[in-house]
Formats: sequence, structure tokens, C-alpha cells
Amino acid sequence: MTERRKLRMGIVGAGVGAAEILPAMDAMEEIDLIACADLNAEVRERFKQRYPNATTYASAEELCNDARVEAVWVSSPNRFHAEHSVMALNHGKHVVVEKPMALNLEQAQQMVQAAEKNQRQLLAGHTRAFTLPIRAMRKIILSGRLGKVQAIHLMAYSDWMLRPRTADELDLAQGGGIPYRQGPHQIDTVRLLGGGMLRSVRGTTGQWMPERNIPGYYSAFMEFEDGTPATIIHNGYGYFLGAELVPWGVSKQRYNIEERAAVRKSMRDGTRNEFQDKQDLRIGGRLEREIFREREPEPWVPEDLGLVIVSCERGDLRHSKYGLYIYDDNGLSEISTEAGRDMGPVQRRAELEELYDGAVLGKPVFHDGRWGMATLEACLALMTSGKERREVMLQHQIPVDAAYDADLEVQAF
Repeated sequence: MTERRKLRMGIVGAGVGAAEILPAMDAMEEIDLIACADLNAEVRERFKQRYPNATTYASAEELCNDARVEAVWVSSPNRFHAEHSVMALNHGKHVVVEKPMALNLEQAQQMVQAAEKNQRQLLAGHTRAFTLPIRAMRKIILSGRLGKVQAIHLMAYSDWMLRPRTADELDLAQGGGIPYRQGPHQIDTVRLLGGGMLRSVRGTTGQWMPERNIPGYYSAFMEFEDGTPATIIHNGYGYFLGAELVPWGVSKQRYNIEERAAVRKSMRDGTRNEFQDKQDLRIGGRLEREIFREREPEPWVPEDLGLVIVSCERGDLRHSKYGLYIYDDNGLSEISTEAGRDMGPVQRRAELEELYDGAVLGKPVFHDGRWGMATLEACLALMTSGKERREVMLQHQIPVDAAYDADLEVQAF
């Protein structure tokens, strides 16, 4: 087998988002991580210790001026996603940008235009729509085995609001809060499973935790152009967790119920050292390896994406412990996606593979800038709908490419 050439990558913003993707980069031989930019000197030092041959920079502009860097992973604070992506694209780099892609549609359009002008790939990355179970659901839908999709429902209960946050993450104007941070996971998944072409959104948001001045809840009814309905819910306040819905789920959460109670108490009495809690999760931090790296093969649990149920004419689909359950006229069957066998690198590898295929091999990029803009449009519509108490019509939706996941194979247990 011919060895494929390496794609030289840099990371802008080496915080928690970067800590999540680094194991996948380390596991993918085709990726050569050669540079990092971050304002935090301690993070830069930790990165240098982990990757001694890489170059560290104190600004995104310095990294973008590095001619060796071919592609940039943008995981800086949300308010900089558009600025840093456009900067990298204008310097001739390919870009993967974390969710949310941008804070508004004008920024997203600027990013798309920069990619097209510079003939570089722009990938809207890091949503659960990339994961193998969701891709397998789409594969089954396309097979026609269960007939046409009739409804899609997602429901998540997480501890997102209890996790350590920086000041910008607690500011809606800077892209903070559940709708910006978790909405893309569910909306991207709904769009992928339903074909991409959403027609409208009627949603609401909830903000009821005094210690967190951002929305920690949303729910929405969405309708596709063909009339197919979809609903999404995310409650991030961390009292009840969706993981409790499966027998093996409780032990797989970041905080157990006693720890969540302790976190709330420290937030209320002002004793929580949130800066240190955040540092512990960044590269080289006390909890980084435990949470993002040293993970045994684990079963699926309904964490930030939540419980996904797809109803078709002749059956239903949902996650199983290590794959998917299919309910049809013959009863219940299960297929393996291997998703639970390696929850670290595999779950994030799809984004890197799509980037590599587009940047190096010239293959189509499916989660491109226009796809990301369509997901962002629906997220923004959810917030607008909640504020104005009305249905919001969508104008920037695009269909799923027919070739997406054409080579994905799934098999029965």
C-alpha cells in the first residue's frame, strides 16, 4: 500500500476543544501537527511539552504566516471563529472550524466567500452528525428498508451548565450558551438524517440559573420542505441526565450526582475556582488524559447529542450499546457500527478524514461552509423564534450530497 503524504496542520486555540481533537490527530498518520497558536502562555508551554517539534505562537496571525502550515483547525473562542477562519483562508490555508461556525449569517457568508475566492476547503467541524451511528442511520434510511422518514426526535439532558466556563462562554453576544454551543450538534444531525432541507423553525430558549447568565435550555419544532417534522430538546442544567435512561449510563458521566450538587453549591457561594477547573481540562491538565485520552472502550450513552429516534414508514431507529437498534415488521435487530469500541480517536477522526480527502486528494467536502451556514441559520432561527414567539422561515438550506457516506459499511451483530 502506498504511503499517503502528510497534511501539515496547525491549531488556533489550544483549549478544551483542541484537547478533544488532539487524540484523533495523534492517531491519524496522515496528519502532521506542526504548530499551535494560543494567548495562554501556560497552554503554549504544555503544548510544546507534548509536541516538542511543533512551533507555538502567541497569535493566530503569526501561525497563519507560517508557510509550512497547510491547514488550520480553528478552536479559538466563538467570537473569533469567523475572523480566524477568514484570516487562515486568505493566507492560503484549508480550514476546519469548530461549532458554532460563526455568530451570525453575515460572518458565515464572509467565510464561504473567502474559501471560494482562495480555492481552499472550509469544513464546518465537530458535530455529532459525524459519528458512526448517525452515519449508519442515514445509510439505513437511504437503503429504503424502512421506507420514507416520517419524524425525527432528539432529546438531551446534560450537565453542560455545570462544566467550567470562561467569561466569553457565559456571554450570549460572544456565542455562549446552549443554543450556540449545543444546537449545532442536534440540528446538524436532524438535517443529515432528514436530507438537509429544513423549511422553518419554531423554538424557545430557557434561562433560569442565576449563576449562569446564558440560556441553558432550548426546544424547537422544525419542519422540512417535504413536511417531515423534527423536534430537538436540550436541557443542560444537570439535575436529571439522559445517561440515566440506559442501564450502563450513570457511571459514564463527567460528574456523578453528588459532584454535581457540590459544583452548584460552590457556584452559589462563590468558592469555585473556575479558572483552574478549566485549566485542568486543557492540554497537559490534571483531567485532560482522564477525560479525553485514557478512555477504555465504552458503550454509547445519550450525552450531549441525546437520545435520537428516527421514525420511518415501516420501523424506527435508535442507538444501541454498540451500534443501532432497528425496529421493523420482523421485530428487533441490531447492527454494529463499532462506535462504542473506541470512543476517542474514532469519534473525531471523520472530520479529519474529510479534510484530508478534500485538501490532499481533491475529493468532495460534504460538511463545507455552505452546509455549516445552513446549520447556523437554523440555530439562529431557534433563538429568534424564542425571542419573537413566531415561526421563522429559512432561506439558506442545502441538501445532503447523494454521495455522502457512500462507502460506509455496517453489519449485523
